[in-house]
Amino acid sequence: MTLEAKARNFPTLNLMIKINEIYQSIQGESSYTGWPTVFVRTSGCHLRCHYCDSTYAYYDGQKMSAAEVIAAIGKHSAKHVCVTGGEPLLQTDVLPVMKELCDQGYFVSLETSGAVSCAGVDPQVKKIIDIKTPESGAPNTFVNENLSLVTSHDEFKFVICSEKDFLWAKSFVQQQQLAEKCLVYFSPSFKKVSETWLAEQILISKLDIKLQLQIHKYIWPETQRGV
Repeated sequence: MTLEAKARNFPTLNLMIKINEIYQSIQGESSYTGWPTVFVRTSGCHLRCHYCDSTYAYYDGQKMSAAEVIAAIGKHSAKHVCVTGGEPLLQTDVLPVMKELCDQGYFVSLETSGAVSCAGVDPQVKKIIDIKTPESGAPNTFVNENLSLVTSHDEFKFVICSEKDFLWAKSFVQQQQLAEKCLVYFSPSFKKVSETWLAEQILISKLDIKLQLQIHKYIWPETQRGV
């Protein structure tokens, strides 16, 4: 079926999304770590986290139709697709695109800050929700509604920038019983927090959480784009 025919059959494919980049690489985070993955990076973010490694996506990008986005993904071989940003959920047109990708047989994950409601996200999509810690640069931005919108295949992530962050995240996990809802990851802020220290703190805490490292930053230079 041609792209034009698909657009006629699926009217939502005519929607427009501001895209920063689309590329294939190895997934460096989440339970999909290691899988060849097509990354769809949307443009635009309302947060300014200190550890952000994609500040170039704050504004830069170009409008693409949903059909064009799906066609660009189809040029790659990977069956995993990660929709990231920026903050993808600032553009509501991304919601039907993720559903369409799932319906076409892709394994779709969404990386979101948790500062926007996930209410419209199709349940087939794996939500990776990054809860911002006090020293992230974007504290108190988490939308509590998202706690009730997760399923067992979704995941929470905390980027730990200090001991204060660790203690705060530990308390949040315990109070909200996050580990009973789905997987929970603690990730050291790259080159700011020792991986060894965080691993030891997780062991001491006896929490049912996982240590996560951004493996793409160990494979390629940390500032390299398209990986």
